[in-house]
Amino acid sequence: MASFEDIAAGFQMVGRDGRLELLLEYSDKLPPMPEAYQELREAGLNMVHECQSPVFLRPEVRDGTVRIIADVPRNAPTARAFVSILHEAFDGAAPEDVANATDYPLRDLGLADLLGAQRTQGLSAIYQRMKHAVAERSHTPIAADASDSA
Repeated sequence: MASFEDIAAGFQMVGRDGRLELLLEYSDKLPPMPEAYQELREAGLNMVHECQSPVFLRPEVRDGTVRIIADVPRNAPTARAFVSILHEAFDGAAPEDVANATDYPLRDLGLADLLGAQRTQGLSAIYQRMKHAVAERSHTPIAADASDSA
């Protein structure tokens, strides 16, 4: 597991084209969704409806540890890659790490100016869904980031 900051640093080290290439590399890293969640996905539960792609996202907290259960089709590589980054950064983390994570992940990854408005809105919705679900399931308040701006 790499921290979100470490992942973002890797994105910041490369130019515009390199960031897009790196993002697409992450689309191959998303692990398959456990079979036990297939019924929830088929029922349309835990879908991120703000995203144009069919994104199933079910963050859980088990024994004080965050688990990111997700499924995004391969024909949605940008959303799949972003969810894969969240999985890499937060699966196995403490709920406090999610609560204290950046409020501006696309900016921190250097992607905010590279993606269209609809895609940015969808990816932001995925991120907010993860943060709020972890906070709710762990009773950990989300940290305010008043010093940051979008």
